[in-house]
Amino acid sequence: MQQTTNTILMIRPVNFRMNEQTAVNNYYQKVLDNMLPETVNAKAQQEFDAYVDKLRGIGVNVVVVDDKLDIDTPDSIFPNNWVSFHENGNVGLYPMFAENRRLERREDVLETLEAEGFIINNIIDYTSAEEEHVFLEGTGSVVLDRVNRKAYCALSARADEELFIEFCEDFEYTPVIFTSNQTVNGIRKAIYHTNVMMCIGETFAVICLSSIDDKKERKNVIKHLKEDGKEIIDITESQVNNFAGNMLQVKGANDLLYLIMSQAAYDALTDNQIKTLEKHSKILSSSLDTIEACGGGSARCMMAEVFLPKN
Repeated sequence: MQQTTNTILMIRPVNFRMNEQTAVNNYYQKVLDNMLPETVNAKAQQEFDAYVDKLRGIGVNVVVVDDKLDIDTPDSIFPNNWVSFHENGNVGLYPMFAENRRLERREDVLETLEAEGFIINNIIDYTSAEEEHVFLEGTGSVVLDRVNRKAYCALSARADEELFIEFCEDFEYTPVIFTSNQTVNGIRKAIYHTNVMMCIGETFAVICLSSIDDKKERKNVIKHLKEDGKEIIDITESQVNNFAGNMLQVKGANDLLYLIMSQAAYDALTDNQIKTLEKHSKILSSSLDTIEACGGGSARCMMAEVFLPKN
């Protein structure tokens, strides 16, 4: 089992904008009033292309699929929410909270990976849960420790406990369940995705412990991370607001490990945190300001990791 992969699937946006359907519980989204929709999309494309170039520059195999113009999918740039790819050839398809995000699931994306030589043995499809208004948004809702077979999930409107447990049974993970909150206008509200406040690398974990208000739950999460030998890098809520939890460790050329994050995330980290992270991984950052502001997601959300076996 591997925690990191060299192959990443990314979807290039053609119609990117702030998605009004996700803004109801994604408190990181902002309306950029001074910008025309075409400008927002063009800027997002520029950020996307520069990001892909940087990833390819360090030897990451990035499979880029263009979004389609004829469907209204403003958030298609975040494919990790609807699909996950696993070492045994299994693919998970996930139920999405926002109705317009359900249109992001495309069979031709899977066919593209097969054309690249990847093997899909089995599709485990949870999408019928949408009819019951039950959601689990892929590796946005679920942060996987693939080596130790643990799945971490902060429950929210987009992460249902029962469905998460079903996922853990199907994919053979031990569930670690908690609630993670942020302060919105003085009120504690659930953080919409686990991967905004937590990232697990091969030998470390970045996590906002103060967002887990329940002391027992917090202790349990720490216990699991420590018993698996992860060095814990604790981040603050204000760092989470700058997407410092939304990172992903990947393999570059010669299996060198890189921790990928946005420029805003990097700038929010302290010198000490950067030093600690650099003991575990090289760091690569890229400016994603427009994507973060309108989409309310960052570097991690844009990458769907491909662990599928190859021909």
